Amino acid sequence: MGLDRLQEFMRLGGYSRRTIKAYSDCISILEREFSKEVKDIDKDEFRSFLDKLLAKGYSGQTINQYHCAYKLIKKEVFGEWGVKIGFPFSKKAKRLPVVLSREEIARIIEVTRNYKHRAMIALAYGAGLRVSEVIDLKVADVDLIELVVYIREGKDKKDRISVFPKSQRLEIKELMGGKSGNDYLFSSERGGKLSIRTAQLVFKKSLKLTKIDKKASFHSLRHSFATHLLENGVDIRYIQELLGHANIRTTQVYTKVTNPNLKNIKSPL
Repeated sequence: MGLDRLQEFMRLGGYSRRTIKAYSDCISILEREFSKEVKDIDKDEFRSFLDKLLAKGYSGQTINQYHCAYKLIKKEVFGEWGVKIGFPFSKKAKRLPVVLSREEIARIIEVTRNYKHRAMIALAYGAGLRVSEVIDLKVADVDLIELVVYIREGKDKKDRISVFPKSQRLEIKELMGGKSGNDYLFSSERGGKLSIRTAQLVFKKSLKLTKIDKKASFHSLRHSFATHLLENGVDIRYIQELLGHANIRTTQVYTKVTNPNLKNIKSPL
């Protein structure tokens, strides 16, 4: 099957599990829509499919995901190297990241009663980690003496280091008790790795308890980390390294969220 071959190609190519699943879902939905394999779905049919998704209000990011999945399987699996869809990639909405204040972060941590979950949220903020990076952390990845967190194979399979919040030293040390270096730091009740969905639900539950009226997500902890460092005067290039951004332009979005010079301007009204 074409889908199996696509998944094999992506695994060998080092694509992340999340990307492989996302592309696989796109291809499966596409095949159900037309009741035939994707190799038999021509570019005109696919273009019409994308147009329907747009009419239904699907985001540009979702449209582009279908676009990429279709082009990849046509090119790499079926050898249609010159396939041109004639449908432009959708422009992504340039939304500012949702940032929580220091007081709001403190409230979220405070209402999180579960000891492990509280430490997970605090460390995600304190080190600027993605949700996938938090749940992938192993005991050996945290250096409580040097106050450093090692992120192994983060986004794009890149290793990096980040700062470890000194205030979390005792909590994390307690979580490490009785575990080997290869054990997950925030293991599930069954001893394995927490799922991304579980971590997101933990954050969502705590956010709801605080009654903070912001459309924040687990990723907002990382946005807040970067924004607060910028407010503290940390050079943006250091923030780029801590976040693991390949391009400085990705990090520069935080200058639009917090700009001391703009905040000092008073409205004329």
